[in-house]
Amino acid sequence: MTAFSLEPAQLTWCDELRALAAERLRPLAEKGEPGRVNRALVAELGALGLLPRLFTSGALDLCLMRESLAHACTEAETALALQGLGAHPVHAHGTASQRARWLPRVSDGTAVAAFALSEPDAGSDAAALTLRAEPDTPAAPYTGGRVDGPSAWRLTGEKCWISNAPEADFYTVFARTTPGAGARGVTAFLVPADRPGLSGTPLDMLSPHPIGALAFDAVPVTADDVLGEPDRGFRVAMDTLNLFRPSVGAFAVGMAQAALDATLAHTSARDAFGGKLRDLQAVSHQVAEMALRTEAARLMVYAAATAYDAGAPDVPKRAAMAKLLATETAQYVVDRAVQLHGARALRRGHLLEHLYREVRAPRVYEGASEVQRGIVAKELYRPHRTPDATTEEAGS
Repeated sequence: MTAFSLEPAQLTWCDELRALAAERLRPLAEKGEPGRVNRALVAELGALGLLPRLFTSGALDLCLMRESLAHACTEAETALALQGLGAHPVHAHGTASQRARWLPRVSDGTAVAAFALSEPDAGSDAAALTLRAEPDTPAAPYTGGRVDGPSAWRLTGEKCWISNAPEADFYTVFARTTPGAGARGVTAFLVPADRPGLSGTPLDMLSPHPIGALAFDAVPVTADDVLGEPDRGFRVAMDTLNLFRPSVGAFAVGMAQAALDATLAHTSARDAFGGKLRDLQAVSHQVAEMALRTEAARLMVYAAATAYDAGAPDVPKRAAMAKLLATETAQYVVDRAVQLHGARALRRGHLLEHLYREVRAPRVYEGASEVQRGIVAKELYRPHRTPDATTEEAGS
């Protein structure tokens, strides 16, 4: 299989996922409350066997799942993706004990995960993180490279724009363990939601899925809570984002395809100026452009995911390109679809009204479009750097 085609079995699986999303997941999504974790929906994703695949499938399968679910039920897609984003660091970098405690519950939908990287003044710039992890045991101080004995820390500071907060059951939290070390002084911690000193508040956002802020008031963590190695949490974050950025593109492609399908149906049925709307060249050319851009984005997403699965060295560049192109494309396609539908698409409850609200956020989260352009440029110029050049790995 190349990066530019799918096997018949994969195409069949995508059809099955779209049907499941429409028949089993959408009714549960419609019963959910905007801005709140829909635990019944998460549990159904587990019962259908989709959540366990987050930890047994490759990047391409993840993209196919997200694209297919997004086509029929964006809420289900987002619920699945957030479980993966929050729990992937545990799967890839956690200890046997951490994995045994949390991954079965994430897989069956009884535990909700969250990825806590962004802060009020630090989004994709890991070097700017200010959540402090301060040594808590003077007799066994943290030395910046390893942990001697039962050394522990206290987390103090804030996180913001965190999906599934404040209702998640545990958080993958990135905190500064070595001041002044930039991205190299960040450690990833697995923090259960019931830790003393941890609190959160929901944020009223445009996106319908839950987003909140977290406050850490000397929250205790120990060496057993570290994901990966101390001071190397940036690698945990980037490993997670390199996997999920192409799949954010897949989410966008699924929304773009849903908008395109709705537009094809509408322009084929709508009477206008003595014929069908599709007979107007101005309309048909816009639809052709929507289809062209959607397919181009889809191919780039598949190529980036295939590169990740193959362990290619240019994954950061490909992942950034895929997310950038697909999210910008989806914004264009959904906007064009609204324009071609007219006022009916602006009514609350219309598919396109829903997609119009959903499609904006992916251009911001997991690295805004500007951040993705910065990553692409950095990777392009990497071979041209002088041997002694050093660049902080921030935001990539």
